[in-house]
Amino acid sequence: MYKYNDFDEAFLRARTAQFRKQVERRISGSLTEDEFKPLRLMNGLYLQLHAYMLRVAIPYGSLSSAQMDQLAYIADTWDKGYGHFTTRQNIQYNWPKLSDVPDMLDALADVQMHANQTSGNTIRNVTSDPFAGAAVDEIEDPRPVAELLRQWSTDHPEFQFLGRKFKIAVGASKADRAVLKSHDLAVNIVENDAGETGYQILIGGGLGRTPMVGKVLNDFLPREVLLPYVEAVLSVYNLLGRRDNKYKARLKITVHENGLDTIRALVEERFAELRPTFAGGDQALLTEIATYFAPPIYSDAPDDAYDAAYNADPLFRAWADTNLSPHKHSGYAIATISLKAHGETPGDATSAQMRTLAQLARDFAHDELRISHEQNVILPHVHKRHLPVIHAELRKVGLATANIGLISDIIACPGMDYCALATARSIPVAQKIATRFDELKLEHEIGALKIKISGCINACGHHHVGHIGILGLDRAGVENYQITLGGDGTETTVIGERAGPGFAYDEIVPAIERLIMGYLDLRLNHDETFLATFRRLGMAPFKEVLYPEAAKRNAA
Repeated sequence: MYKYNDFDEAFLRARTAQFRKQVERRISGSLTEDEFKPLRLMNGLYLQLHAYMLRVAIPYGSLSSAQMDQLAYIADTWDKGYGHFTTRQNIQYNWPKLSDVPDMLDALADVQMHANQTSGNTIRNVTSDPFAGAAVDEIEDPRPVAELLRQWSTDHPEFQFLGRKFKIAVGASKADRAVLKSHDLAVNIVENDAGETGYQILIGGGLGRTPMVGKVLNDFLPREVLLPYVEAVLSVYNLLGRRDNKYKARLKITVHENGLDTIRALVEERFAELRPTFAGGDQALLTEIATYFAPPIYSDAPDDAYDAAYNADPLFRAWADTNLSPHKHSGYAIATISLKAHGETPGDATSAQMRTLAQLARDFAHDELRISHEQNVILPHVHKRHLPVIHAELRKVGLATANIGLISDIIACPGMDYCALATARSIPVAQKIATRFDELKLEHEIGALKIKISGCINACGHHHVGHIGILGLDRAGVENYQITLGGDGTETTVIGERAGPGFAYDEIVPAIERLIMGYLDLRLNHDETFLATFRRLGMAPFKEVLYPEAAKRNAA
């Protein structure tokens, strides 16, 4: 992991000291809430329905055990004993007192963490593949590039007051586990036909009220010019992007209104101006950063303990089959720990659970943890012989749910239970769906299925790219839930299609049940996933299942 130097430490301390004085002025009344708002947003502090909310950055989703322990300490000391992991690989605290926030930021700085640029119209937390450094299919670890972009974007004077927020993701694998095409800008590390490594640059992706799939701006950008090229993209957007309407201010709208070719020409023009000003300093920095991401020293010990537990313990076997992924080193596995126990809030972790995760990372996983955009926690480097012990410890704190990639592994935003922007509840819908299919004992029969739920049009729950997406809206003061089908957030990104009229709060779970039962009847065999069945048959048969009364009227 990247380790802060003296400059980083001094920067964080100065930033927190500055914000402490701003908080004091707000509490004393010398700053109004309107005056305070841009200052708190610069430090990741939101004002939600019931309280302030602090959003803490977890750059590219990487954490050490000490950092996870500190997150638990903060939850106990200044919040209500838990935190909420988000689809941006961040953690949110929903109940801090304003007077305590500077102390929380100081505690974060103690373990080289912060809340800078997790809100506001600036470059947000840079995200990446949670399997980075461990994935079988990656070209290289993408995190050094993500860290380079994080350092470059932090307090960049030109981009602190953009027309809207700007999201960047970095990937380096054949499988997209970072939702690259749903970002304003994505850096995909690729190899060309000559075996050279470079960057594919995508721009103009995004969800929200106008969902769009990112487009390729540059097929193969040489490694040595990444920063001036990315800065050129931001410069063009900053000048060309709209500021008259916040709903049309994202880069995706700028690309749509001006055309990709026009944007490309403007970027190339600005890139030609910027390139000479970098003079190689960024490449020297990238080389230095890469030294912090050296792979761990792997063990070649036998994994007999894994085989014995797998054959003897059905609970462990189910967890291993569902929650483990192949690792690039023989004898190791990537363990995804579900924060989606049936009936619980997706993405929430108690302080006790955080401490257990920290201890497991320290003892058995080379001191590394990752947060995924799917709101789960990953131990990226685990020797297989340790997995039975890890599973046993996870069971003690309610973290051994064997449901990764299944119907109860639901992405859900906080919705109207917390968020001031939400128009409907998300969490209870996710809880009810998970509980219902656990009761039916159908999860494994259904197989791979991604449900994503958003409580408003801003789409923080990524519903547009769910195999089944659920969008909660307000219809004349009543919650109404639209269903979209066929979305995909991987390397074959597709925006889901709206199925038809929405459903009331008490109708949405029965509608999902009809949909799933219909899928089980429609699929060719047990191996055909929901998404594959939808792609084969299209919307029509699923609409008949969702809206049986309408189907009867049409038949008559």
